[in-house]
Amino acid sequence: MNSIAAQPSALSRQARLPLRRATFIGGFDDQIARAQRGDRTAFSALMSAHKDDLFRFVRRRVADADAASDVVQEAFVAAWGAMASFDPERSFKTWLHAIALNKCRDAARRAATRRTFWGQCPDGDDLRVADERPSPEAETISREEVRILRQALATLPEHLREALMLTAVDGLSQAAASATLGCSVKSLEYRVHRARELLASEMARRATPQR
Repeated sequence: MNSIAAQPSALSRQARLPLRRATFIGGFDDQIARAQRGDRTAFSALMSAHKDDLFRFVRRRVADADAASDVVQEAFVAAWGAMASFDPERSFKTWLHAIALNKCRDAARRAATRRTFWGQCPDGDDLRVADERPSPEAETISREEVRILRQALATLPEHLREALMLTAVDGLSQAAASATLGCSVKSLEYRVHRARELLASEMARRATPQR
């Protein structure tokens, strides 16, 4: 990844802020404190620790691997510029996910599309199956189901789709997902519930042969 140019305005603001000890899980508190003081080496260490997870997070939303890599880099650039505003009491991972999610939205808007960005995890864990290879007929059915699912997901309002993907696809807890979206847990529960209702209805409609 290319080196990230420091943003003097953000760093100058940080110079006037008192340092606070981070208390989140992961042992990155010292690196974050140093990164907030403008230490690029510390920030590079944070990028190295989180880049694989962030790429998988983005890849589920951006179908092209190269485009996903670009989004990840944009997210890290934005994170570097916003380090002064990061609250050490928050989860750094959740904070990065929120930034990356916004960058995914930007990428979608730039592409002028409402289609779902649903990629495969680069390590293939989500697609690993048993040794017994399915029959060609089963593979055809599976591909058709995936096609219907993608199309149905694309019809969901963005705020509902994101809530469902964060919990059902990314496996985030309700607390982490609501923090990523900046909403309450109660609001997240409603969004997921409503998304599942609409998704089931749309998939059933699309799976029914048209007369």
